[in-house]
Amino acid sequence: MTLTPHVLVRALGKSALKIIQYGSLVYCTLEFVADFVVCSGPSMQPTIQSGDVVLTEHISVMFNKIQKGDIVISKSPKAPKEYICKRVVAMEGDCIINTEDNSIISIKRGHVWLEGDNKTNSIDSRSYGQVPYGLLRGRVFFVLWPFGRLGSLGLSAENKGM
Repeated sequence: MTLTPHVLVRALGKSALKIIQYGSLVYCTLEFVADFVVCSGPSMQPTIQSGDVVLTEHISVMFNKIQKGDIVISKSPKAPKEYICKRVVAMEGDCIINTEDNSIISIKRGHVWLEGDNKTNSIDSRSYGQVPYGLLRGRVFFVLWPFGRLGSLGLSAENKGM
C-alpha cells in the first residue's frame, strides 16, 4: 500500500473521529456517571484521610437520592471554584441544633446540612449554614487509594442512627 495524501488524510480522519468518540464517552462518564476525587484536609478523618482517592457517583444527586449519612462532594458555598467533602447530617424539613451557637435550624426546601466527621477540625455548615442541593456533585462510595484501605464506605457507627 502506498502512502498517498488521500490515504493519509483518510487515516488521520478515522483516528480523529475515534479520539472524539472516546473523548466524548470519557467526558460524559466523568460528568454524569462517576469520577475520581483526591481528598485533602483533615475534616473527614478518620473516615477519609487527606490524600485518599475516592470514587464518587453522580446518579444519586441527579435523582435526589442523597440520604442522611451519605458522604458527598459539593461545591464550596464560600469558594465556588473549590470542592468540599462532607457528610450529610440533615435534609430538607429536618431540624438540627447548630453546635457553634446552639441555635435550632430548620433545613429549608432544596438544602442540606453538611458536617465533617472530624468536628473539631472542620469548616462546614456550622459556619456557613445550609447548602443548596444544587451544589452537590456526587456521593462518595468507594476508597481507591491507598490500597490498604481499598473498599466501600458505609455509614459510620455514629451516623447510622441519624
